[in-house]
Amino acid sequence: MAPITQSAPLASMIDHTLLKPEATRAQIEQLCKEAKKFRFAAVCVHPFRVATCAELLKGSGVKVCTVIGFPLGANRAEVKALETVRACADGATEIDMVMNIGAFKDGNLAAVENEIASVIKAAQGRTVKVILETALLTDDEIRSACAVCIIAGADFVKTSTGFGPGGATVHAVKIMKETVDGQLEVKASGGIRDRETMMAMIEAGATRIGTSSGVAMLGVAGGSPNPSEQKDEY
Repeated sequence: MAPITQSAPLASMIDHTLLKPEATRAQIEQLCKEAKKFRFAAVCVHPFRVATCAELLKGSGVKVCTVIGFPLGANRAEVKALETVRACADGATEIDMVMNIGAFKDGNLAAVENEIASVIKAAQGRTVKVILETALLTDDEIRSACAVCIIAGADFVKTSTGFGPGGATVHAVKIMKETVDGQLEVKASGGIRDRETMMAMIEAGATRIGTSSGVAMLGVAGGSPNPSEQKDEY
């Protein structure tokens, strides 16, 4: 197994994730402990757990990411913005929002752009990633959604919630990377549970990986599978 020093660059690309609805405080505490030990980029948790994570990770350099409008994206823009304001007040430093997929499918791109911009404004300079739920989109729709995210001023486009009909694919990540063309970054999430898949996503253009299997994927000395690992999410 690779020593932790060799795995650190990969760890810095991982959002260590726990979004099971039944996740307990004890599991959240374990998530944060692992994030500090392996120097992950961030933990990704529900808004209710943000304050706990912010306290546990204070001074560690690990960011606190939360999800907005999750997992369906069908909330009104003002609700997503308010949710963002509260999450930031609780200590969130990154925001992963689900775009309004129904509005996008309607062709109402102005509404989608407006809600993304509203969340960005509410985030006050914090990193905002927009979840497209690519399994529900055609290739052309993925390109169009990425274009909207560029116009709105997002920092990342992201493949999936992990709760939809499918997760990240190399094909989708390549389309996203080609479309954003360096203007935004790409986060791959959903069904990434082994190192081979993670490396394929990075090779395709992802600069951040959302997964609940980060510890196991690093293959670090003394590493063990995350006890809170999710089989059906992220």
